[in-house]
Amino acid sequence: MPKFSFSEFFAGGGMARAGLGDGWDCVLANDIDAMKCATYRANWDANDLIEGDIADLPATALQKEIDLYWASSPCQDFSLAGAGQGLEGRKSSVFYPWVEHVKNAVRGGYAPRIIAFENVTGLLSSNAGQDFAAVVAAFTGLGYFVGATIVDARRFLPQSRPRLFVIAVKKTEILPEFLAGERGDCPHPQVARAYDALPESLKSQWIWWKLPNRPPNTPPLSEMVTYSEGEQAWFSDEQTQRLVALMNGAHRAKLAAAQQSGKLVVGTIYKRGRPNGAGKTVQRAELRLDGVAGCLRTPRGGSSRQTVMFIQGQTVKARLLSKQEAARLMGLPDDYILPERYNDAYLLAGDGVAVPVVRFLAETIFEPILMLNAARQAA
Repeated sequence: MPKFSFSEFFAGGGMARAGLGDGWDCVLANDIDAMKCATYRANWDANDLIEGDIADLPATALQKEIDLYWASSPCQDFSLAGAGQGLEGRKSSVFYPWVEHVKNAVRGGYAPRIIAFENVTGLLSSNAGQDFAAVVAAFTGLGYFVGATIVDARRFLPQSRPRLFVIAVKKTEILPEFLAGERGDCPHPQVARAYDALPESLKSQWIWWKLPNRPPNTPPLSEMVTYSEGEQAWFSDEQTQRLVALMNGAHRAKLAAAQQSGKLVVGTIYKRGRPNGAGKTVQRAELRLDGVAGCLRTPRGGSSRQTVMFIQGQTVKARLLSKQEAARLMGLPDDYILPERYNDAYLLAGDGVAVPVVRFLAETIFEPILMLNAARQAA
């Protein structure tokens, strides 16, 4: 297989790079966060990393042949944690200066063959679908066919992490084999509803991406976490009891059933604000015992950090998820160099894209399109 080239914007710690793998050459990486850039440099040959605001990225950086632009832009303004400001929000509005760079590259004759834009699924419905339509219009206006799909990391990892991937392919690069998809190929009602809300001019530029329906290949959560203190100390008995006291009746019943089984059961807990029926919001501890961790979030903005709980008979022990465990839940190998500070490492993981999801999209969409076009050009 020939080597392909890519650029990753809002690169974080280089998780898209990890997912693409050795068959891809990084031409350009960019992020504004100093901690994330330091982590990127610690793990990769970072000669092509430019630290700084996307708006200040020199135009010359994109004046080169690049097969794929990957962008995982800030999602807070589309997520439940945000205020619903969408593309006009302080963080998510960085989409616009990034698109300006794409426009300039296209005008200069350096249009990427494929663009992949990753974000939370809330983008589909943000501002009654107008934000999603704006994203689609930005790409179709530059000469691309556009489609979208949702991939949940739990197909590959024991973490519930559905994410939206808007994938655009240059019209001169797309082949008939990839235009044969139909609406029925899309298993995601959210994507179908967002498509229905698009104006006809955008629907005519749409691709229904057909992804293989492979059975999930998910390792158990118990392989991702370690029954030991490690870097994260056990909660005291008093702290653990307070955590249990925050559970409602249903979650306490789940805990009791796990105890009665006598087996070692591994679960995770998030603290969340829930209405108490009296017009007030109270903090609750919600226990998950289905072998899948909750979606990793960042510790900023009041989001809680995930707790891991080990239950065996009457023994109940709990501690924070370690930074190494958080990295594993994103598909990073154990030799990946994490920031020293816990919150930095947890932020890096919570802001990232799951590594095996990137590999899945590369295998099923990016590489087949690029290889078929390479073969066509060679012929």
